[in-house]
Amino acid sequence: MISSKISRRYAKALFSLGQEEGNYSEYGKDLQEFSSFCSANTEFFHVISNPVYSLEDRKNIFNIVLKRSDFSPVTKNFLGLLLDKNRIGAIEAISNFYSKLSDEVSNITSAKVLTAKPLKDEVIKKLKDALIRLTSKEVKLDLEVDESIIGGIVVSIGDLVLNGSVKSQLEGIKESLKRGEYN
Repeated sequence: MISSKISRRYAKALFSLGQEEGNYSEYGKDLQEFSSFCSANTEFFHVISNPVYSLEDRKNIFNIVLKRSDFSPVTKNFLGLLLDKNRIGAIEAISNFYSKLSDEVSNITSAKVLTAKPLKDEVIKKLKDALIRLTSKEVKLDLEVDESIIGGIVVSIGDLVLNGSVKSQLEGIKESLKRGEYN
């Protein structure tokens, strides 16, 4: 596996090219689609990312799949370069960092939302609207359910964590009792 530093370098290179050409969004979609394809087809990914197999064999299999895609020529060349340089194994990390770069330029932020039970659609919309007002950016929500928080909600946006869970409130009361703040 290649380092995250190298993954970021490859993502930045393609992103810069995409910005110059005005196609960064298309390249990002192509990368995400290829990364998802690799995740869903583990045998294919194992073969193309494993240097035990000859580069020629890996290229043949790789090219068969790419011919069936509607990726842009730039994306196909980029993926081919990753294969040639034995970096194709990092496609998920490269795609994820590319997505972050694209979101940054598009004024989009991601928020991880943790709740004890699934939220209703109307609550999700209200939460998203509140986070848009808070951040002054468009917000992508990553919703997760974790029953251990008992109730309430935990929202993480970058370094900011808004913890309104029942579990954290109970822990706060417990600590206050230990310190003797309640008589």
